[in-house]
Amino acid sequence: MNRKLRKLDLGKNILKSICLFSINEIRRGSFLKNIRGVSRTEIRQEMSWGELLEEKAARYKDKIFLIFEDKTFTYRQMNENANRIANYFLSSGAGQGKGVAILMDNSPNFIDIFIGIQKIGMYAVPVNTSLKGDSLLYILNHCDAEYLVIDETHLETLNKIADRLDKIKAIIINPSPSSSRQYPAGYHVLDEAYKGSPANPGLGYRKDDICFITYTSGTTGLPKGVVYRYRKSSVKLLSLVAVMLFKKSDVLYTGMPLFHGNALFVTVTCALHAGARVVLARKFSASRFWDDIRKYNVTTFNTIGAMIPILMKQPEKPSDRQHNVRFIISAACPADLWEKFEQRFGLTIYETYGAVDGGGKIILNLGTAPVGSIGKPPMKVKYRLVDANMKDVPDGTPGELVFPVSNKKSTSSVEYYKNEKASAEKMNGDYIFTGDLIRRDTEGFLYFIGRNTESMRIKGENVSAFEVEQAIQKHSNVLEAAVYAVPSELAEDDIMASITLVEGMTLKEAELIEYLKENLPKFAVPRYVKIVPELPKTETHRVKKKELEALKVVTGTWDENKKAYV
Repeated sequence: MNRKLRKLDLGKNILKSICLFSINEIRRGSFLKNIRGVSRTEIRQEMSWGELLEEKAARYKDKIFLIFEDKTFTYRQMNENANRIANYFLSSGAGQGKGVAILMDNSPNFIDIFIGIQKIGMYAVPVNTSLKGDSLLYILNHCDAEYLVIDETHLETLNKIADRLDKIKAIIINPSPSSSRQYPAGYHVLDEAYKGSPANPGLGYRKDDICFITYTSGTTGLPKGVVYRYRKSSVKLLSLVAVMLFKKSDVLYTGMPLFHGNALFVTVTCALHAGARVVLARKFSASRFWDDIRKYNVTTFNTIGAMIPILMKQPEKPSDRQHNVRFIISAACPADLWEKFEQRFGLTIYETYGAVDGGGKIILNLGTAPVGSIGKPPMKVKYRLVDANMKDVPDGTPGELVFPVSNKKSTSSVEYYKNEKASAEKMNGDYIFTGDLIRRDTEGFLYFIGRNTESMRIKGENVSAFEVEQAIQKHSNVLEAAVYAVPSELAEDDIMASITLVEGMTLKEAELIEYLKENLPKFAVPRYVKIVPELPKTETHRVKKKELEALKVVTGTWDENKKAYV
């Protein structure tokens, strides 16, 4: 389908989305308050996930909503389990304004807790399960949660910091299957919660209270807690995308962790809005990925940039195109792999741009923009691309993407928990600063270049780590790459690349350098290259560049200037 037809199709879907949104808002009694803000993607009267699940359970009842490891859960069962969680916490003395930290792997229980506590006005803090020691302690103390729900498998990690927990008053354990372990005195077992009443306790929430806090990955500094209050939860906002893209018959798959916005927002929330089904994997597995897709008749899934190269470098099979997937939702798909991925697997890639601390702004390329582009901001959403002096950059020149915001109570405002300095920097003056470098072409289409914090200054030139990584990963023997600055003997920086290789493949560092000289400007070719067994990553597959930068240039690194190993 060419771009003009796709635009026509998009226009129909936008009209459908607004019509369905309007019908739902009339039913909810909030149509007049919200309809004017739709074109700017701003919603004045939001709702909670608890209210959304209650609404959909009343409508879809015994339709299957969730499949997890061959166990099925209907809309009605999900809602009743959420109510049981709410009643359990209420009977434990919890209630409006109090927090629950969730240190759990993917499971239905995670969703039960996240949604259930909202029915009594509490806030959730999903915690990255890969955190340990001081990193984990920082979040658990910083978020002020009084309750912690934790998988038994993570107890050993918790026990190492338990004596330094300042705020946690009650620890609730989600036992491993068939576990017979005895827990320390004072610990509670999550199984008890499911013995309670399945009726909604009816307490509700206060609009200005926190709904949940999601912490940034902290790849470049201490994690920041992004605050979502009930009055700007983004639940209704996501419905605009959900009903535009998904059908009731769709089956959405994710192996991304639920503590990450990608799985929680794009998969779970959108499926609820559409009345669709979710297949939840415990974690992402490249080798089992397509087997799951075929087994559960999946029709759509979502990816982040690192996943597409990993899937592409799996051995080709005759069954690659044997599935029911209509399209996938991608974030930061490498431009050179875009069409190759579509052709190999017989599907369509829709590229999206958004962030948990992006003020609710979403940009989509639904086949309506060139390959590699994130598209254009929707409808009446205003934006600018600016340099360090807040001057607009010309087309073709990367600039930081900023969105105007009317006031700090706007639904598109951004708040970091107990961090006024970071909140002020994010919303400096009348704008939200995304921290993302974006280039605009002459037709107005936008292209993601990289994070502003990952821009390096080399020989008087600004170099995007993201663009260098993309160039490296085009080499058929390279699986993944991380590019970052290391101190130079001169002023500014030198570029270093740590790379992993495709299983069974070999590559000399000098060979990679020669390859890059043909594909990058001279100033952007890394001076240092190190081949490593694996890259340090978060559970959301983001490379922990702070750890790599701290190591600097280590023994065994190739130095292109000296044509020798360090």
